[in-house]
Amino acid sequence: MNLDSRTNAPSALKIIPRDQHIISRKNISKAALRVLYRLNEAGYTAYLVGGAVRDLLLGLQPKDFDVATSATPDEVKHLFRNCRLIGRRFRLAHVVFGPEIIEVATFRGLGEEGCEGDRSIVDGRIVRDNIWGTIEEDAIRRDFRVNAMYYDISDFSVRDYVGGMRDLHDRVLRLIGDPETRYREDPVRMLRAARLAAKLDMHIDAAAMAPFEALGPLLGDAAPARLFDESLKMFLSGNGLKSFHMLEQCGLLKFLFPATARALKRGDAALRALVEHGLANTDARVREGKSVTPAFLFAVLLWGEVRDVAQQLTGRGVERTDAWARAAAQVVGEQCQRVAIPRRFTFTMEEIWSLQPRFEQVQRKRVFRLMAHPRFRAAFDFLLLRADESPATLQLGQWWAHAQQLPPDVLSAALPVGGGNAASDPVAAPVGKPPRPRRRRRKSGNAGSA
Repeated sequence: MNLDSRTNAPSALKIIPRDQHIISRKNISKAALRVLYRLNEAGYTAYLVGGAVRDLLLGLQPKDFDVATSATPDEVKHLFRNCRLIGRRFRLAHVVFGPEIIEVATFRGLGEEGCEGDRSIVDGRIVRDNIWGTIEEDAIRRDFRVNAMYYDISDFSVRDYVGGMRDLHDRVLRLIGDPETRYREDPVRMLRAARLAAKLDMHIDAAAMAPFEALGPLLGDAAPARLFDESLKMFLSGNGLKSFHMLEQCGLLKFLFPATARALKRGDAALRALVEHGLANTDARVREGKSVTPAFLFAVLLWGEVRDVAQQLTGRGVERTDAWARAAAQVVGEQCQRVAIPRRFTFTMEEIWSLQPRFEQVQRKRVFRLMAHPRFRAAFDFLLLRADESPATLQLGQWWAHAQQLPPDVLSAALPVGGGNAASDPVAAPVGKPPRPRRRRRKSGNAGSA
């Protein structure tokens, strides 16, 4: 098999006919089919491309359907009234069908003489790329071989220019071209490698993984808003725990979440349990079709550093409430320089963290005030994740779980007016009738089993 010296990829086109692959139009978005047929009828070539083709070949249902075409963005806009052009770095056409958007990209060129369009490269990083070319050039401009296959609606075949089918069969992610050059062009490709390996249950080719340690710092030059979007794809698509493990395995976690990497490096087994349980719970909710929020996920990932900084400040004599506020501001500020977490999420994260010490106060007014807090449920779920921190934290979570099951009047009668502190003794103020101390201690066992 011949290799193209520019791409380190097979240079011969391989066409896989309909009877040799499993892609069916029944599994392709009707909106995407409309775009493909309309472009073909207008005399342009157009193909389904990228992750959609890859996922369909693996028997998965894609979430997005992208189209590559010989039509320029302006020509696409002329064909579709429901089209808008976006992007300066990469000029794209978005054809809108209600809630669904079909992304249409013109074939990218190599930037050689005679090509239409413009490109700007700064320190090896592509900051603008609007050079049009042929489908062959477009294929070798893509990142991974498995993402460079095209579904042809005219004869239902799959066109493979770079050996993507072989890589799907081998369950391996290989870059097209020299890995160091491709990562310098776009450092986020390193994160995409980890995410795709986790999602598709593949391993990353050794050559593709080798530059991670040396080029990982380049992620600091990527737009924080783009890294936020990439983080959501990693952790809120049902493969969060596997993506987290892959980031650790590849040595990329410290470049994306430095505070998380530092806290885990201290060897806190309870913190690792919290992070992994939080990610596993999020994956389960995604699979069940339940809502998930980035705020809770980021609160889990950054908890270890916030807790440790707050404890350091408290040890230096800073008032407890102020210590937690300052710790949260410090950790969130650092993280947002890497990943642009919107304020609506950081505000919720800070509330979840600040409520954790309040669970230790079980005086009557404090308990009911905490239960009425709009973030109580999220903070309580977070408390349950902390169960491995200590036996006292486990009992505290059990106590609050049982407290929520009781009628307000029963709970009120069981609580002291003041002085209760579950931090020193989580069963000091048991939920239930408040008779003699011995009976209180016995009833706390019922609370723990609730």
